[in-house]
Amino acid sequence: MNMETLLQDTAARHPENTALIFDDNQIRYRELDRFVEALAGHFQTLGVGKGDKIALLLANGPEFVIAYFAALRIGAVAVTLNIMSTAYELQHLMEDSEAKILIAGESQAKRFETVAATLPQCKTLIPAAGWKPGSPFYDITHAGAKTAALPAQGLDDPAVMIYTAGLTGKPLGAVLTYRNLATQAQLLRTICNGTSADRALAAIPFFHSFGASVNLLSPLAIGGSVVLMSRFTVEALLAAIQKERVTYITGVPRLFLAMLFSEKLKDYDLGSLRFGITGGSAMPPELFPEFEKHFGIPVLEGYGLTETSPCCIFTHPDRPQKPGSIGTVLPGVAAKVVDDEGREAAPGVTGELAVLGDVVMQGYYKNDAATAEVIRDGWLYTGDLAHADEEGYIFLDGVKKRMIITSGFNVYPREVEMILDMHPAVASSRVEG
Repeated sequence: MNMETLLQDTAARHPENTALIFDDNQIRYRELDRFVEALAGHFQTLGVGKGDKIALLLANGPEFVIAYFAALRIGAVAVTLNIMSTAYELQHLMEDSEAKILIAGESQAKRFETVAATLPQCKTLIPAAGWKPGSPFYDITHAGAKTAALPAQGLDDPAVMIYTAGLTGKPLGAVLTYRNLATQAQLLRTICNGTSADRALAAIPFFHSFGASVNLLSPLAIGGSVVLMSRFTVEALLAAIQKERVTYITGVPRLFLAMLFSEKLKDYDLGSLRFGITGGSAMPPELFPEFEKHFGIPVLEGYGLTETSPCCIFTHPDRPQKPGSIGTVLPGVAAKVVDDEGREAAPGVTGELAVLGDVVMQGYYKNDAATAEVIRDGWLYTGDLAHADEEGYIFLDGVKKRMIITSGFNVYPREVEMILDMHPAVASSRVEG
């Protein structure tokens, strides 16, 4: 799968299919490809090309999608930033990433302007003040610019950079390659029998690796539609599913809990849904059958880290689900559980989970030492404690750095959390050592 031409390829196969749905607007694939081409051409007129960084400080909307794919089209690196970043955080992220261009929403652009003088390497700010004429971003994408000759991209060239405090405790830019992105773009097709008739409801931010994987790359790779929400409430979510005939929804466990216990649930027809996908944190095992009973669809669980693109382990719909398990590895991925000496643990024995394959990031930007801490001989050491059974199903037991030792015995936080979560008065829990 050629990631820099993914959108062009989909537009050639499904030009009239609806790609994006938002605020009673629709953008077809042929239109989306034209907007991406115009913005990519504009980037080139600004002197930005292969390997340069373009920062995206954008909520889920057409602007994010267009900017993301325009960066890929010219071989630049899309640096996707959390829209809640403070001015202080933004200053560090922009300086560390060396981004030459920032595309930002209206309020985020104002935040950037307070620190812009300290960031001389960022030459251009493109405000995205709504999808309407007069907004600088909108006008650029409708100007009709064309890209000049494009450089060839290698599978191991950097494509996206996402800042994470994941495995080291401080913000580091995880560099994902075109090879990494290709593993995620195939998820919907290979795991869920996805087709161009599928419609995804984007309830997770695209700047989050999980949101980009399951709600952006996967549906757009097969000609499906992505439904964007300008505001999020449970009732708005239910209304969007009914109105747009959404076929799958991805969210953190709290979202599925909110749907399950919503008093408005009975007012909406959710019969278009085929499945749900949860991730980001563990969902209490007893809720999976509850959701399936009420909605008549399975909820699949994805596991991963920003450093693994992110999805590397999944509960496959064509295999039996085991209570408490996060599933088995994706095609092309290997996983092992190791003890403190690095030896592979026997089935049922808890140790650190390590992952190998095309999902593993290139490394942390400008930080070889931090990269070497987590990637050894190609294996990404996740920092998560887990055990596997004889059939390869993986079960999370906690986080290595959070393990509790009491009276000489190891107590795994996840076990305590699962017990606490069983209590009807507890919505969610976190146990620290």
